[in-house]
Amino acid sequence: MIRQQRGSATIEHAALVLLAAVVAFASVSGARLLASEGRSPALVSELLRKQRCAVRYPDPCWRDPLAEAYGRALAGAVRALAPAPASVRGLVGVDYRRCRRASCAIPLPGPAGAHLTTSNRRTTAFTAVREDGAGEKTIEYWIYRPTIGWELARQRLDEDSIRALAPTALGEDADPRLVPLETLLGRDEADFPAAEEPPWRFTVESRWGR
Repeated sequence: MIRQQRGSATIEHAALVLLAAVVAFASVSGARLLASEGRSPALVSELLRKQRCAVRYPDPCWRDPLAEAYGRALAGAVRALAPAPASVRGLVGVDYRRCRRASCAIPLPGPAGAHLTTSNRRTTAFTAVREDGAGEKTIEYWIYRPTIGWELARQRLDEDSIRALAPTALGEDADPRLVPLETLLGRDEADFPAAEEPPWRFTVESRWGR
């Protein structure tokens, strides 16, 4: 009897896992169908975000990565001052965790290249915020291009500037995608060729829920 009960539980668990997989697939497929039909990008982005963060994050789904790292006001400033994606030697900035080859950092032709590469990679920049004292902060934007290495862009601002930029929308479809180094797990342990060694390694303090 015990063996039969255990077998039944195993089948039920497998069925639940399969059901969850089907629901996840249907959700993503539905969002992509809406996108192909020209529906609101904000709606599509919201559907995909809710589906994704239910799997990835234990905290509330509405929490934006920038807001998680810096608080909502500073997150708005970080987004507002982000440099537009730019091609250097034919390559744009990408997420080093997912792309380490030059071939995956080639932007799409035309305006679409500000958003995606030819291998369907999002243009990306990594961020870090330094405290300068007297209420001033420096935002660092670190841009990684495979085989080229890291480019740094800085923006310095005071409290008045932060308040003015705080309402900036934190849309997931904004370019480039911004990844806070402060909340990036394993950032200092990532392996890079000597020519691509990140200058920010061991210099960024982790911070959560500011």
